[in-house]
Amino acid sequence: MSLVLMTETVSAQNTPHANIGIKGGLNLSNLDLGNGPSYDYKAGLHLGLLGHIHLTNQFALQPEIMYSGQGAKFTNGGVETKINLDYINVPVLLQYMFDNGFRLQAGPQVGFLLGAKYKTNNNSLDFKDDYKSIDFGLGFGGSYVHTPSGFGVDARYNLGLSNINENTNTTSKNRGFQLGVFYLLGHK
Repeated sequence: MSLVLMTETVSAQNTPHANIGIKGGLNLSNLDLGNGPSYDYKAGLHLGLLGHIHLTNQFALQPEIMYSGQGAKFTNGGVETKINLDYINVPVLLQYMFDNGFRLQAGPQVGFLLGAKYKTNNNSLDFKDDYKSIDFGLGFGGSYVHTPSGFGVDARYNLGLSNINENTNTTSKNRGFQLGVFYLLGHK
């Protein structure tokens, strides 16, 4: 009888389970232009939903769907211009979970461009046609979750792999840091 109870306990601990949650925070984004001029980091926001799927006691998958305000800024002749790129990003991260709430994570990300505008002073110009509608990249970083409450913090670097510029003579790749907070509903 005790063998059956032990087997059921071990089986229950290794059964995959999932949680959903909400997440939001700050982006510091930039564009890598290869050998071109360098831009300054631009602040933006990210906000969306996440899933957290325990595969084992140490490994989990974390798919997300996030609105992400990205881009860069530069100053020319004393006038600041912001490149505002709005994306829906879908990262799928593999996480290694330590027993103390800390996690390391990495995985692919696909981004879908919603809009692209250049903003100088109070003038805004639509440049969406100058950028590709899909961006591929990698995200990696770490997070911490307070297990009893389900609240946590997340830090990540997103490395764009594809050229997002429609002009084949110019290379532009997304880069950016994210710092966010999240809440997992019913976290165990």
